Amino acid sequence: QVQLVESGGGPVQAGGSLTLSCALSGVTYGSACLAGFRQATGKKREGVATIDVDYTMTYANSVRGRFTISKDIPKNTLSLQMNNLKPEDTAMYYCASDRFAACNVDNPDANFRDWGQGTQVTVSS
Repeated sequence: QVQLVESGGGPVQAGGSLTLSCALSGVTYGSACLAGFRQATGKKREGVATIDVDYTMTYANSVRGRFTISKDIPKNTLSLQMNNLKPEDTAMYYCASDRFAACNVDNPDANFRDWGQGTQVTVSS
């Protein structure tokens, strides 16, 4: 059974940094696309970053240059380093995985099978 558990969210001031972590079990890193999504209040869930089995990464235009996605295979952890945070980054953040999804941020959330419970990030100005 696949389980994804996020941590690391919280309040932060604009310009600050946070690192979100996603602990995975039941997922073989070598065979799954791993992704970060977010959903702001009243908006659709959107892809933020993805990392493929070959470590190819994609980013949403709104976060490119500020966010970095990475995975640590021995620790079974997916991480999202977020720098220079802006108020518009405020959202619930989720990690997701799927063995067969196209691994890019344009792939809708409906195509990812396994999800974490989410962690809230709130950026104040």
